[in-house]
Amino acid sequence: MEERTVPAKPHRFTLTNRKIATITGVSDVRSFDETQAVLETSYGLLTIKGRGLHVKRLTLEQGEMDFEGHVDSFVYVNAPDRAEERKNLMARLFG
Repeated sequence: MEERTVPAKPHRFTLTNRKIATITGVSDVRSFDETQAVLETSYGLLTIKGRGLHVKRLTLEQGEMDFEGHVDSFVYVNAPDRAEERKNLMARLFG
């Protein structure tokens, strides 16, 4: 069985009535507009789609974000394994 490492920052995504969200473990905001947000979290990229999305609070030092609007979907893309990423790069360079 594969062993997983626990990220340094805890991550929590709380959504109330599909309108108010609180997220912890946010390390960067890649993009944000009224219809989509792409956030870098301690558990990978998180893409949130909706309507009328608006940031209420963002503190990257604490890794916290609050926003409101109508949320239609949210999807996680796992962060790539850095060792595997380096291995693939080396294979492309010297393969």
